[in-house]
Amino acid sequence: MATVKEMPVPPLIDSSNYKEPAPIVDKDNPLESMMQRFDRAAEILKLEPGIYHYLKTPVKSVIVSIPIQMDDGSIQVFEGYRVIHNDILGPSKGGIRYAPDVNLDEVKALAAWMTWKCAVVDIPFGGAKGGVTCDPRKLTQQQLEKITRRYTANMLDVFGPDRDIPAPDVNTNEQTMAWILDTYSMHMKSTQPGVVTGKPLVLGGSKGRREATGRGVMHAALRGMGKLGIDPKGATVAVEGFGNVGSISAESLVQQGSKVIAISDMSAAYYNKNGINIDEAVKYSESHNYLLDGYTGAEKITHEQLLTLECDVLVPAAREDRITKRNAHNVSAKLIVEGANGPTTAGADPILDAKGILVVPDILANAGGVTVSYFEWVQNRMGYHWTLDVVNERLATAMNSAFDRVYDTSIKHGVSLRLASYILAIDKVARTLRLRGIYG
Repeated sequence: MATVKEMPVPPLIDSSNYKEPAPIVDKDNPLESMMQRFDRAAEILKLEPGIYHYLKTPVKSVIVSIPIQMDDGSIQVFEGYRVIHNDILGPSKGGIRYAPDVNLDEVKALAAWMTWKCAVVDIPFGGAKGGVTCDPRKLTQQQLEKITRRYTANMLDVFGPDRDIPAPDVNTNEQTMAWILDTYSMHMKSTQPGVVTGKPLVLGGSKGRREATGRGVMHAALRGMGKLGIDPKGATVAVEGFGNVGSISAESLVQQGSKVIAISDMSAAYYNKNGINIDEAVKYSESHNYLLDGYTGAEKITHEQLLTLECDVLVPAAREDRITKRNAHNVSAKLIVEGANGPTTAGADPILDAKGILVVPDILANAGGVTVSYFEWVQNRMGYHWTLDVVNERLATAMNSAFDRVYDTSIKHGVSLRLASYILAIDKVARTLRLRGIYG
């Protein structure tokens, strides 16, 4: 089985997958987009009102202040969030992001998406998400460490290997998880490797975890191409976002014989009809502060042009709200595989459906990360490490099985893969809730 080389860990102050410079102007509220899809799935499932209200309401929303002393001696206070959306299936699971636009509605939506994502890939986790409102590009490593440790200390009653398990997200990485692990363990007075996933290997991380989301996107893309009769060998691919998810998705698809004709990150977008040398582009990005601007292996285009290029597969792997009702009419891909969370707004869904574009939704397409996070958690509890081949093989099995379940559900109900994903996930959580019952 093909493998993807280990990528170096960029400093936290770099943000290669942070935010496009030309945001879509009709940005939707991500919580509203999630709820529109949830409501439609609940209607199809004929969900009883009590179950409906239970599943749409987060179990817990925690907001904390994070005062730290800056390098010049001044004190600055940041705001941190952790939302536990649901823990019916097991401990809640979800990343922590550092960004200046983090807000409670966004975190609530992302936490709910994690609930449905875990249910879709059939792993025993609930959904959670966290974040700190800050701009990592303006903070030193020491300041980021202080923020992380104080945030963790404030969340001691929330985090735990059997309660809530964080992971990396936008602008956080293995180092961030190491700080969380150490802070939590110091307070517990014993090393607790299972409290976070996405850790460095030496601290109990799993082989293949850093590549897992991108490899999962590749498996989802291959399955989608198979349903459309597209031969992966020679298939044209455009990838928006060239951070961890986007670059590994591109590398993985190239290994399957596909041709990546366009890539982008926060700094620039590039197109080459003959195919871009992804290894060369990755090396260029790594040597230029994890930015693509100035790359000479392709023609420079706009970020919006990339989204509307004629291609077989479009992989939006940057941020949410990139394909909207404003530009969905111009999308020319045959297949969209969502590497990012929420890259397509609810308003764009019917437009893409009408155009006959097959969309593999985020809660299925990018579930490779949480799947291997689950593998990491299992290995921590066993005190044992799996080989990379074993991790990759089990990831492929999980992603392919999940795709097939979603596809069968879409045929059964005559709906899109996105709606089928929600139906499958909500039904699983609802059935579990009915069996467990309501305490009190």
